[in-house]
Amino acid sequence: MIENLSGTIGFVGVGANLGQPVEQCREAVERMHASSGLNVLRMSSLYRSEPVGFREQDWFVNAVAEIRTVLTAPDLLKALQRIEQAMGRENGQRGGPRVMDLDLLLYSQEVMQEQDLIIPHPQIHRRRFVLVPFQEIAPYVIHPAFGISIQGLLDRLQDDSKVELIP
Repeated sequence: MIENLSGTIGFVGVGANLGQPVEQCREAVERMHASSGLNVLRMSSLYRSEPVGFREQDWFVNAVAEIRTVLTAPDLLKALQRIEQAMGRENGQRGGPRVMDLDLLLYSQEVMQEQDLIIPHPQIHRRRFVLVPFQEIAPYVIHPAFGISIQGLLDRLQDDSKVELIP
C-alpha cells in the first residue's frame, strides 16, 4: 500500500504540567491523529522540563510531534486550540501552569506573521524544552527564518534549563 503523500509537513510542541501530564501529552497526540485533515507521523520521547520564565510551578512534560496536514496554518492552529480546550485548557498566565499546551512550531518552510499566528514559532531557538525533543525526531529540519538546522540551533542554545528524558 502506498502512503498518501498529500499535505504539508509540520511540527507541533506538546506540553503540560497540571493533572497527569504524561497521560495528557499522549492523549493530545491521539486527539491530533484523530482530527480530520491531520495525521501524526511520529512523536518524540517525553521529556521532563524545568519551567522557564515563571519558575514557581511544577516541571512540565514536553514532546514534539511531526504531522502531515491538509489544513491551512490558521485552520491547523484552530484545530490545536480546540484540542486544548476539549482537554480543559484555560487561558492563564503566560508561561504558567497548563493542563495542555499545543504550539504550532513549523508549518512546512512557511514564514508568516498574522495577528494570532506567527510561524515559525518565535521562541523555538530559545527553548531547550522544544529543541531537545525536536532534535530527537528531526535534527536535519531547517528553521525557515534562520537557515539553521534544529541540531544547529540546539548546539548554539544559551538556555541552560534542565530537560530530562522520561524513561
